Amino acid sequence: MFNDADYRDEDDYDPEPVYLDNSKKTTAPEADGDGDDDLPPILDDLTDKGDAGKQWYVVHCYSGYENKVRHAIEQRIETMGMRDKIFDVIVPTEEEIEVKEGKRRTVERRVFPGYILVEMKMDEDSWYVVRNTPGVTGFVGMGNDPTPLRPEEVRQIIDRMAQEAPKPRLTYKVGQKVRIIEGPFNDFIGTVAAIDMDKSKVRVMVNFFGRDTPVELDFLEVEKV
Repeated sequence: MFNDADYRDEDDYDPEPVYLDNSKKTTAPEADGDGDDDLPPILDDLTDKGDAGKQWYVVHCYSGYENKVRHAIEQRIETMGMRDKIFDVIVPTEEEIEVKEGKRRTVERRVFPGYILVEMKMDEDSWYVVRNTPGVTGFVGMGNDPTPLRPEEVRQIIDRMAQEAPKPRLTYKVGQKVRIIEGPFNDFIGTVAAIDMDKSKVRVMVNFFGRDTPVELDFLEVEKV
């Protein structure tokens, strides 16, 4: 479901201004059959079936723009009176520990670069508000139909965001050269032979007196050369 998007620096993104005057409140225009803003077929079905209930949808945007797009959608919810149809907007993130220049630091990483999640009741108005937010390139779904996430998919993402301890961030892979930065082998250079994700361990082949010797270390005891 999630694909890579073109990267753009978030600081360069400047969404169009949102009117604060309620007199500027906008509603969805009728689709005329031309252009990218035509309503997807699913909305015709929802019109006949009534309120489909609130669900989580995946919205695609430019990678690096996620937080500013989220903020723009939240502004439009307020100014366009959509609180009863669009309930929450999140950028899935998780904390990781990385080693850089021998120092550990905790960083926040986007779980799905280029995507945000929106909890909403899908109808013509709510679709229009989200789809036409600057920076949004579309909903994820089959063809032109936005596809809601299954409850178990939402639960998995929320659980991932709520993890108590940040996990180590791997910047190396099998076959790459790394430097040991802690313990009795500090500053030795070796080659990654194996990575055990379950135990957060890495096996490094270090040359001692002309022989390669395996050394098992924690993920954060080595860094990429």
